Amino acid sequence: MDSSPRDTPASDQANPLCRLSLEQLRRRTSMKWRTYPDDVLPLWVAEMDVPLAEPVARAIVDAVTLGDTGYPAGTAYAESLAAFAARRWHWDGLAVERTAIVPDVMLGIVEMLKLISEPAAPVIVNCPVYPPFYQFIGNLGRPVVEAPLGQHGRIDFDALEKAFGQARTSGRRPVYLLCSPHNPTGTVHTAHELADVAALARAYGVRVVADEIHAPLVAAGATFVPYLSVPGAGNGLSLMSASKAWNLAGLKAALAVAGPDAADDLARLPEEVSHGPSHVGIIAHTAALREGGDWLDALLTGLDHNRRLLAGLLAEHLPALRYEPAQATFLAWLDCRPLNLHADPATVFLDRGRVALNSGRPFGTGGTGFARLNLATSPDVLTEAVRRMARAVE
Repeated sequence: MDSSPRDTPASDQANPLCRLSLEQLRRRTSMKWRTYPDDVLPLWVAEMDVPLAEPVARAIVDAVTLGDTGYPAGTAYAESLAAFAARRWHWDGLAVERTAIVPDVMLGIVEMLKLISEPAAPVIVNCPVYPPFYQFIGNLGRPVVEAPLGQHGRIDFDALEKAFGQARTSGRRPVYLLCSPHNPTGTVHTAHELADVAALARAYGVRVVADEIHAPLVAAGATFVPYLSVPGAGNGLSLMSASKAWNLAGLKAALAVAGPDAADDLARLPEEVSHGPSHVGIIAHTAALREGGDWLDALLTGLDHNRRLLAGLLAEHLPALRYEPAQATFLAWLDCRPLNLHADPATVFLDRGRVALNSGRPFGTGGTGFARLNLATSPDVLTEAVRRMARAVE
């Protein structure tokens, strides 16, 4: 089943976030579990504390047993994503012939920027935003123009129009890198907001590239709207992947999706880019989208429960800290400014509480005084983390 109400917390048996002990997790060798000493609770980088969904694990084992570890080929990934989009988002507009496999979302974004804009063309972002936006854009030699988010983390269209106008003065065609759902705030942009983005972009001659990697991870009561589904977005490009929703960051694969008016742009993507994704990764992502719906529903229920749990824990132990449960992602954006720490909050929580969070500073303007917490862990770990954070600021 690929859609179901999520009114009650998942049971420990059904909830993937309750399946692994801290001892089991510390046997992992990924970045999350090897960056800090064992006395630190790592609630930072975007890895989830879950086992693989059974259909995904089975597909990987079958591929390895067969020795199917060569170069990627075919359209199975795109077909599975198109079917998933139709089931989950009621969007039938994802055309397989207007897709291309890319190594991952960020490298795909780099390739899209190369396709649709000149070297040194400005890139507009809504800050605070995912730090690799700044890193990858900078490494590409492009200037970043910030359009700060408005109240409650929503797009501020006055700020966005100002940024579009500023970017146009460069004499090069700018690109708006839209984060949807937004990282770190977890904001889910509405269909009306996205249509306004498309209209404003066309009015200013700005191309839109949407990072939609968190699209499957939407909280109960919220609805994800694909950017390419709204009126006026036909010349847009989107990057999608199963990596965040099924914890497949180590199995590299993503899809670039073009709107009808951007098909010719995507067709110019160099053939060698398709060699970058992992073939086993594509097999895993395809299985997730095709057969991982029940697992995803259990995860979403667990995340809904953790959002409520975190809100209650913070109200009890750190009442001055401001937190608004997100509409999407498995991330929490914590406003620590009322704590008056006189230091970066993430540094305080790590040094004094032995809890690793992401500092808000690398997220750009508006990030100072904030910290990002990854709540895709067990309720027990989340509870202990908040208790440690409270002790750190006593």
